[in-house]
Amino acid sequence: MLLTLTAEAGGNWSDASDLGYLLHKHPDKVQEFDLSVGTATVMYPEVAEARCTVALMLDVDPIELVRSRMRRGRDGFALGQYVNDRPYAASSMLAVALGRVFTTALAGTCRSHPELVDRPARLTIRVPVLPSRGGPDLPARLFGPLGWTVTAVPVPLDVELPEWGASEYVDLTMLATLTVSEALRHLYVLLPVLDDVKHYWVGVEETEKLVRTAGEWLPEHPEAELISARYLAHQRELVQTVADLLSDGTDAGRDDPVRPRDPRLADLRADAVLAVLAEAGAARVVDVGCGDGRLLRELLARPQFTRIVGVDVSEGELQRARRRLRADELSDAGRERLSLLQSSVLYRDSRLTGFDAAVLMEVIEHVDLARLPALERSVFGEIRPRTVVVTTPNSEYNGLYPTLAVGEFRHSDHRFEFDRSQFREWAETAASTYGYTVELAGVGPLDESVGAPTQLAAFTREGANE
Repeated sequence: MLLTLTAEAGGNWSDASDLGYLLHKHPDKVQEFDLSVGTATVMYPEVAEARCTVALMLDVDPIELVRSRMRRGRDGFALGQYVNDRPYAASSMLAVALGRVFTTALAGTCRSHPELVDRPARLTIRVPVLPSRGGPDLPARLFGPLGWTVTAVPVPLDVELPEWGASEYVDLTMLATLTVSEALRHLYVLLPVLDDVKHYWVGVEETEKLVRTAGEWLPEHPEAELISARYLAHQRELVQTVADLLSDGTDAGRDDPVRPRDPRLADLRADAVLAVLAEAGAARVVDVGCGDGRLLRELLARPQFTRIVGVDVSEGELQRARRRLRADELSDAGRERLSLLQSSVLYRDSRLTGFDAAVLMEVIEHVDLARLPALERSVFGEIRPRTVVVTTPNSEYNGLYPTLAVGEFRHSDHRFEFDRSQFREWAETAASTYGYTVELAGVGPLDESVGAPTQLAAFTREGANE
């Protein structure tokens, strides 16, 4: 399978080769990534200031296809598992490869050049062999409303026998002026929709993934019903769940009592944290204050995280996490990867040492300010991982929530909420005290006056990579 993405200089993009920063893939390198279905290769066949092209090739392992029932051909004949289009035509496998290889770009995160994230670029997508199960006009019906100019040329069944007519595949070319993150999210959702087959089990987690990735544009899309049905493998209960989530604007599993302007804020936070972990190359991760396991579920879905520990002071929250993760149904290998521990981040716990990264996602604001130094000593001084990721609300943004009174916190259990200067001062002081460097970023819709609703700090221990 092959997909190319080309960026051209113009408008806010003076140098098209900046695409490499957003994708976090160096243009001078050919990189390979092992996936459960085969090997993904990323290379740049064209790099110049005026035009830059990245190619993603997925080499599917045919033996693995046969071993897994979910990855077999869609045809019902006896040799369908051996004779199929899975290794050649773009499908949900290519969508999964996009998600694994370009995690940072999909999340809309670029720590080295954050100013590029929200800049639309002139983009061209090319997929030479794409299933279009619904006719050659289906790609235009799906991508057109999202701002793409679509050209889908039917691929003949046999070029030597034109009388046989066209196949159900098209050679797709699309042009648009969008951010790279928007373009990748469109592909991530709609490639499996065009194929109308998913190579992996579709459960309730897919509803949350669909809302997280397409929640901004799906409700108004003229083909919303078709997209939801195909993305969720025509499971009516799951499709109805997505319809309910999109109709009332709620964010499943979110504890905040205030509805933000962007209902996907909790998901955007998780995406941003995952992007930092991926960039840091973390394999062993401890989620401190894991709650009901939202982030743990995302970590489990990514094989690069080989050891995952969720920690919470509340046994009730840990029980919720066990149910969400279906911990009792995990395989032996899954149980080896995942542990859930009851513990407090304010005290020393030797079980939490030896990890590559620690995550405190919406945790510090639940600790009394007087006890924050104890948390710092525990995380940065005792656990002391190579990478620490902290997210917390930006109190300056609270004024944009119409249901919040002046001075009110976003959650009744918050002990404080930092503004941007306070968070910067805290993060830089903690980093200096314990031998870390720190980079700050915003998560969520950016307001010119007050910033983003969530603040993120990525700490890296000095000398950790030496």
